[in-house]
Amino acid sequence: MTTNSRTVIACSCEGTMPLDGTVLARNCGGKLLMADQLCRRQLDLLRGALSESEAVTIGCTQEQPLFDEIAQDMGREGALALANIRETGGWSVDAGAASPKMAALLAAASVEMPPLELVSMESKGVILILGRDETAIAAGQRLADHLDVTILLSRPKDVMPPRRSSFPVVKGEVARASGVLGKFELVIDGYALPAPSSRSTLEFGPTRDGAVSACDIVLDLTGERALFPAHDLRPGYLRADPNDPAAVERAIFDATQLVGAFDKPRYIRFDAGLCAHSRSKITGCTRCLDLCPTGAIAPAGDTVAIDPEICAGCGQCAAACPTGAASYALPPVDALAARLRVLLRTFRDAGGRNPLILFHDGEHGDELIDALARYGDGLPATVLPLQVNEITQVGPELLASAFAYGASGVRFLGRAKPKHDLLGLTRILETTSTILGALGYGEAAVGLIETDDPDSFRSALLEAVDATTRRGARETASFLPVPSKRGLLELAFRELHRVAPTPVDVVPLAAGAPFGGITVDVEGCTLCLACVSACPADALSDNPDRPTLRFTESLCVQCGLCAATCPENVITIEPRLDFAAWAEPKKLIKEEEPFHCISCSKPFGTRATIERVMGKLGAGHWMFTGEQGSQRLRVLQMCEDCRVEAVVNESFDPHEGAEKRMRTTDDYLLERKGED
Repeated sequence: MTTNSRTVIACSCEGTMPLDGTVLARNCGGKLLMADQLCRRQLDLLRGALSESEAVTIGCTQEQPLFDEIAQDMGREGALALANIRETGGWSVDAGAASPKMAALLAAASVEMPPLELVSMESKGVILILGRDETAIAAGQRLADHLDVTILLSRPKDVMPPRRSSFPVVKGEVARASGVLGKFELVIDGYALPAPSSRSTLEFGPTRDGAVSACDIVLDLTGERALFPAHDLRPGYLRADPNDPAAVERAIFDATQLVGAFDKPRYIRFDAGLCAHSRSKITGCTRCLDLCPTGAIAPAGDTVAIDPEICAGCGQCAAACPTGAASYALPPVDALAARLRVLLRTFRDAGGRNPLILFHDGEHGDELIDALARYGDGLPATVLPLQVNEITQVGPELLASAFAYGASGVRFLGRAKPKHDLLGLTRILETTSTILGALGYGEAAVGLIETDDPDSFRSALLEAVDATTRRGARETASFLPVPSKRGLLELAFRELHRVAPTPVDVVPLAAGAPFGGITVDVEGCTLCLACVSACPADALSDNPDRPTLRFTESLCVQCGLCAATCPENVITIEPRLDFAAWAEPKKLIKEEEPFHCISCSKPFGTRATIERVMGKLGAGHWMFTGEQGSQRLRVLQMCEDCRVEAVVNESFDPHEGAEKRMRTTDDYLLERKGED
């Protein structure tokens, strides 16, 4: 029977790190229990907490398998959260000042992350080996007992025929390749079968183009250009240099492991209804298409489509998506913002000052932090590490949230040779740095640390800490994150401006920024409202009761579809962050009196437009003179329904004109005679 909502266990790891029980007990987010060897002689302390509390947080990640096993043996169903306070705080030259950080890490660990959504793939072991010589055939012989093998040789020369035809060996060139583990499809030109009578070298028969090969696994030993972008991230596609025996052996072993059912996370959630890619075959936003390294994103009509099986989870599409159509799911942005909020609030409440958020991944980041703690001076006491799946998943909404919640600086830890292209992240950092600098948060408030060396890592952190320490205390926000990515962005930027050290109303931004306004030449605008129909973010709107064009700047994503769609070319976009405009619900750009149908009084069009048309046509155009011309002018003043009814009931052709005949030579001669 549970008696406590949450119990937090902090272990000093056999006295190797100092723990301030008073600070931790007051700020850790639950009932505090202290230990010095929780994973050995004090396991009963853990068992007691598991049996008495609804939720348990343990300040140790090293012994997670042991803790999970004990919880499972006890039939534990409540949440078991873990926080690393040793390598991130306790094992540091600044450990004596790290108690606020430890409390913040323990409290933040209690913020639960939603469960993963998985994508399933199945491989039956059909493998296509691409090569140029006996290396591919030898690999096939190694794999024949495990997989269903086919060899495709590209421009083979003097290849000795196998003594026994254990698997097909064919010739051809891969023209196109698509797919992923379990569903590859390759189009092959120059396809040819070997002659059974091949003697000293393989001879091939007639060739044909357009042959299709379907397989589960592709092993590429050609040594040529890879078939796919970011090939090392494509599930089921293995590639090795045929001149590197060790690499070939690793690829062969990896191929034997790719049989069966496999699950991978669904990294991206996509709402096509919010996509700003195109409208009416006019392209607007291409941010995600430009950034995807694997080719998982492709145009699909007015939107894009994201293949979850190909997606490698870099998250750049989600970080750059201005509308929130693409959002990261590992974890969702609101869950990550909630953890960020607790981390910074707890650090401040525990007495911490000038916190620096460090976004890092769980592979490279954890290894570098661990190495710094074990063999170096550890993390500075004011650096709060926050693990994400990929640093490239962090967008402007999280950066704005961090500073609004009280961060003095943010740094991203990346590899010296990045696994993913960091173009999207660097663009976000440039835009955010401009905004933060204008609002008084400092010129170097955000930055990227690219290193594999622990000492260089700490030096870069100390430099960042020194810059943040020089900034004084300021007001902080405490808003709760909202589930919508775009909604969180708007809320975070408003709060960022509210608590800014030196708030300004307008921040000019570079072209391509996802924030801005529009300028409309009102005199040239006819209120056709084509821009309203094209706007994917509802930034432009009309009024069903009268001809009106309104604009909501906080919704504008600068896709440019309004400008591209406008038939009068009177719209231009202007990248900026105008906080005063964001505070306005809707700005009236142009409004006119509607013209009312002379038959039924139904409003249609604008009075200015109808009167302008009437004036031009009635000023002498042959179709609008005389009795029929008067009828046509009258019909132009009717709505579409009454116009059809008038034409039918009055039995006249609105396009009929005076009878015309072809002019002849006699006509010209008679006219000349008359002139003489």
